[in-house]
Amino acid sequence: MPHSPLHVPISKRVLDLIVSLAALAILSPILLLISIMALAVEGLPLFFCQDRPGLDGKIFKVCKFRTMKAARGPSGAQLPDEDRITGMGKFLRRTSLDELPELFNVIKGEMSLVGPRPLLVQYLDRYSPEQARRHEVLPGITGWAQVNGRNAISWDEKFRLDVWYVVHWSFWLDIRIILMTVWKVLAGEGISQPGRATMDEFMGNEEEEE
Repeated sequence: MPHSPLHVPISKRVLDLIVSLAALAILSPILLLISIMALAVEGLPLFFCQDRPGLDGKIFKVCKFRTMKAARGPSGAQLPDEDRITGMGKFLRRTSLDELPELFNVIKGEMSLVGPRPLLVQYLDRYSPEQARRHEVLPGITGWAQVNGRNAISWDEKFRLDVWYVVHWSFWLDIRIILMTVWKVLAGEGISQPGRATMDEFMGNEEEEE
């Protein structure tokens, strides 16, 4: 179920609704074009949907345009991300167009335009108490960590930036992050870790210290 707007500042919720509705209205032709091209080139399913933890760790379903195929090796094990990402998927990730369907999550109140990215459910038990503070706010399509390195920085740095945002949130910080995001998307910076198609799985703090 959508979270109550009372969980977030009114100014943040108003910004989310105005920008999301305007973006969907303006970008609807692009959404349609991506859908048609993805169906023609990659086929079904069009979207990748997955449960993610949101505000207070409550689970919701986030959907993005599919950028990977479900390819497996001779042993039956799933191939690495860099072997499964499609040609169109690389373009969608580089331009962040794969994230556009998340605007519907924002309208429903499950996400915000700005906030810590919603990560995998299995990470919930791996966070330190300080890292878990990232769930004190709605997850976002973009965030402070995304405009300061995105997937090119370590998990430890990513979580430090997420918690910094939770502590220092303001309406004008959100505006700043949105403007920085536009620039980062155009520049194509920090999409993945060097030599990787995506970010390595977060295994917990003990593993990071080894």
